[in-house]
This record gives sequence, structure tokens and C-alpha cells, in this order.
Amino acid sequence: MNYLFLSFLSFFVGIIVGLTGVGGASLITPMLIFLFQVPPSIAVSSDVVAATLMKVIGGFKHWRQQTLDLQIVKWLAFGSVPGSLFGVGILHFIKSQENLNIDLILLRSIGVTILFITLGALAQLLILKFVPDLKFPSLPKFDLKTYLGRFQTVGVGAILGCIVGMTSVSSGSMFALVLIGFFQLDSRKLVGTDIAQAAILLLFTSLGHLSLGTVNWSLVIPIWLGSVPGVLVGAKLCKIVPQRPLRLVIYTLLVMVSWKLVLHA
Repeated sequence: MNYLFLSFLSFFVGIIVGLTGVGGASLITPMLIFLFQVPPSIAVSSDVVAATLMKVIGGFKHWRQQTLDLQIVKWLAFGSVPGSLFGVGILHFIKSQENLNIDLILLRSIGVTILFITLGALAQLLILKFVPDLKFPSLPKFDLKTYLGRFQTVGVGAILGCIVGMTSVSSGSMFALVLIGFFQLDSRKLVGTDIAQAAILLLFTSLGHLSLGTVNWSLVIPIWLGSVPGVLVGAKLCKIVPQRPLRLVIYTLLVMVSWKLVLHA
């Protein structure tokens, strides 16, 4: 295992995350599996723990800048945290069954999750590029002042949290779509709210994955050393780098990666 090379690649993944908001787990988990031949169960758990520090630092920064919506973060967390722990519980169950291959199941789950999220984001990007005047029916807005709005928020958070707990993928990407679609959150608070809820979600998810015994700290630390400074660099570059062409390249790459994960399973 070349740990210096892992930090080097993690640095560039961090830059991509800082530039585009594309989830680091969607890139780092496949990277660990294919380039470094890490078993999927170890790759997922190690990536969850590694991503937590990055999200906590970013969430704290946005909290200090007051560029997030604390109410949305709170109610999403009420659903996503138990949802993620339920997802980890499913992994515990799979691991305890001798006739079930946890690595094979995770490979396919990760591949399908990345493929679904990436195709949705890619379609949105292409529609905005080539048919900017096309109007879609607006989704119902979740009103956190009502019991129904809170119930809907907790429910969506629980479903997405379960997916994150099992695969480590899209703690940011899926929730960003929810924030845009069901809360119509303005761009000033979108990124901060997304990162803050992901920080809380991953903090508890990490504890669950630590209980699985599949976290490899010799992977986590090099990823930290690369990805954290990379995110800071990417955040500075995002003001000058064209977003749409860069996102198109990354989404296309992720589609190919996810398809390889599904076929490999």
C-alpha cells in the first residue's frame, strides 16, 4: 500500500469536493476498491470515518459564518441519524450471516447508489444547459412550522440516512437535491446546510462503523492528510473555475465508475 500516493489522490478528490460539491465518498470509496484493492466493507467504513473530519470542519466554518439553516439541519438529523444507524445495523446482520457475502452486496449497493444519483445530477445539468427554459412542476415545500412538514423532513432524512449508513455514498449529493427540491433553499445557505447535516450524520455513522470493526486507520489518516487541505484549496478555486464543464466531466466519470462497480459485483 502506497500511503503517500493515497494522500496525493485524496488531495485532488478534496479539491473536486471543494470546487463542485460532488461527494468525496463517491470518488474515494471506488478509488480504494479499484486502485488500492481494499475490500468494500473496509473501504466503506474507512471512508465514512475519513469524510467525517472534512464535513465537521466545513460545517463549523459555515456555522460561524451563519451560512446555514439550523432548523433544517436539526429536523433532517432527527431522521438521518437513526436511519444511518439502521443501515449500519443491516451491515451487522449481513456480516453475521455466513451465507451472505458483505463485500459483494456492498459493491452492488455502492454502484447502484452512485449510478442513480449521478444520472439524476447529469440529467439536471444537461437540461439546464440545452433546455434552460423548460419548466417542471414544482415539488411541495416542506414547512417546518407544521407537524406534517417536520414528519416529512424526518422521513426523508431517515431513508437517505439508511443509504449513507450502508454505502457511505452521497451524504451530501442526495441531501442537496432534497434541500433544493423540498425547501427551495437559496444558494447562500444551501452548501452550508448540506455540509452541516452531513457532518452530524457522518459523526454518528462513523461510530456505527467503528463498532463493525472494519475501519482501517492506516487508510483514514492518509485520506485526512490529503482531502482536508484539498477541500480548502478547492473552495478558493471555485470562484474562478467554470462549474458546468467540470461537473459534466466528473459526472461522466462517476457513471463509468458506478457501472464498473455493478458489473464487478
